[in-house]
Amino acid sequence: MRTLFDFRQLTPGQLAFDVSLAVFCVVIRLWAIIELGPMILVVCVMGAALAVRRLSPSLALAIAWAGAAFQLLSGLEPDVSNLAILPVLYATAAYGTNRTKWSGLVSAGAGALLATGYMAIVPLFSSFFFDLRIGSPDAIPQYIFYVFFLSGAFLAMFGLSWTLGLLARTRRTARKSRQAQKRAEEEEARARQDIIVEQERNRIARDMHDVVAHSLAVVIAQADGARYARGKQPDAVDSAFETISSTARDALTDVRVLLAQLRRSESKAPQRALADLDRLVEQFRASGLKVVVNRTGEPDDPGLGVELALYRIVQEALTNALRHGDTADPVTVDFDWRSADVELRVSNSVAAGRVDSHAGHGLAGMRERAQLAGGFFEASDDGETFSVVVTLPLSAGGAS
Repeated sequence: MRTLFDFRQLTPGQLAFDVSLAVFCVVIRLWAIIELGPMILVVCVMGAALAVRRLSPSLALAIAWAGAAFQLLSGLEPDVSNLAILPVLYATAAYGTNRTKWSGLVSAGAGALLATGYMAIVPLFSSFFFDLRIGSPDAIPQYIFYVFFLSGAFLAMFGLSWTLGLLARTRRTARKSRQAQKRAEEEEARARQDIIVEQERNRIARDMHDVVAHSLAVVIAQADGARYARGKQPDAVDSAFETISSTARDALTDVRVLLAQLRRSESKAPQRALADLDRLVEQFRASGLKVVVNRTGEPDDPGLGVELALYRIVQEALTNALRHGDTADPVTVDFDWRSADVELRVSNSVAAGRVDSHAGHGLAGMRERAQLAGGFFEASDDGETFSVVVTLPLSAGGAS
C-alpha cells in the first residue's frame, strides 16, 4: 500500500547520528536566542526536518515547508536554522523516491522564489539589511539589484544542494550497478566452470564406457573361445590368454588415467588416434570377429578431435558387433576420405535372438561424439544388417 511518506531502512548508528546532530544544532541555536518567542518553534521544526532527512526525505521536506510557512506568516526574519533546508533538499535527491526527488527540485525553485519575494518585501518596511529610502533617486536601482541578487543566491544554494544530492544518488546507483555486474560475471564464470566440469565428466564417462565395454567384450570372447578349444587346440588357448592379458593391461592403463583425471583436471585422458586403429582391429580379429577395413582416399592431418572420434566410434561399433552381431559374417569398416569431410560406415550382420543393439549407452555415446566433432550420426537396422554411418567435417578436426 502506497503511503504519503516513504521511509527508508537505516542502521541504528545512522539514525542515532542524524538525531544527535539535529539535537545539537537545535540546542546551540536556542542557547543563542535572546528573547523567547515564535522563533523557538521555527528552530525546533527545522531541527526535526534535519533529524528525519535520511529516514524519510518526503516527511523532512513536508516539515521544512511547514516551518517555512509558519515563519513567513508570522513575519519572522530569516534565521540560521533555515539552513536545514539545504540538507533536506540534498536528501530528497539522494535518498528519496522518484516522486520525492522531483518534489525536491520543485521545492528548490519555489522556495527560492518565495524566499526572494519575502526578503524583497521586508526591507520596504524595516531596516533589516539596509535602509531603502523610497524617495531616494538610487532606491529603485538598488532595490532591483537586491531582488536579482537574492533570487540568484537562493537559486544557487537550493539548486546546488539538490544537484549534489542527485550526483550522490547517481554515483551510488553506478556503484551498485558495477557490483551487480561483477556478481553477474562471477556467477557466469562459475556457471561456465560447472558446465566445463560437467562436460569433462561426461567425456570421461564416455571414454570409460568405451574402454571397459571394448576390453570386457574382447576378454569374454577370448575366454569363451579358450574354454571350447582347451581340449583340442592348446596353442589357441595360449594365444587367447595372451590376447586377454594384453587387452586387460591396456584397459587397466586407460582406466587408471581416467581415474587420475577425475582426481586431477590436468591429467590427460587416453587419446587414441588412427595410428592405433590397426591394433584395435587385430584385437577384435583375435577375439573371433572377422573385420574388413576399406579405405578410399588418404587423410590429410584430420586433427586429433576427428581422429579420436573416429577411433572411439569404430571401437564401440565393433564392440556392438561382437556382442550383438553374427560373428560368422564379416564386419565391414569403410573410410571415405574426401576433401571437406570423412564418412565412416560400419556394417555387421544381425544375429537371430540377440539383444537389441540399440539399447544401452553405446549408440548415445557415438552420436554425442559425432555431434561434438561437428558431424552427423545415423544408425539403421533392417533386421539383417546393422549399420552405423558417421560424417565428420575435416575443418573441425583440430578441436579436441
